[in-house]
Amino acid sequence: MSEWTQKLIADVELLVKPLLKSEGMSLIDVEYQREPKGWVLRVFVDKQGGVTLDDCATISNQLLDILDAKIDSNDPYHLEVSSPGLDRPLTKPKHFLYFEGRPAVIRTNRLVEGKKHFKGVLAGFSEDMVRLMVDDHPVAIPYETIVKAHLDWKSS
Repeated sequence: MSEWTQKLIADVELLVKPLLKSEGMSLIDVEYQREPKGWVLRVFVDKQGGVTLDDCATISNQLLDILDAKIDSNDPYHLEVSSPGLDRPLTKPKHFLYFEGRPAVIRTNRLVEGKKHFKGVLAGFSEDMVRLMVDDHPVAIPYETIVKAHLDWKSS
């Protein structure tokens, strides 16, 4: 990811957090990437009880005005505001913290306690370890070993 893209994402995060807070929502992630339809700025939001289509439209309309005034971009982009989804991929340490208490599936690239595939409830993240409760047994999974992780909506 380019330095410019990292700065854009950081700027968007700073601008969107107060707006989301005022609407009772939380920021999950921001992505900016080239797709077949052009550049897409995707903002993932969440709130207690889930995000509705109206919530996404409200945030999108307000955020477009803020971004037009505050973000200097020469490239046109599409803004998408979305919920993280039922089977949300967990790709950053902050995701493991935010979704603490939710069922998740984690796959590793090496054995951890004799296994590479785990299903359990997220119990947090600290010291580069994802904590997962598997059948009432705490498992500490080194973050660098995770090749895939996502929420397990089937277990909710």
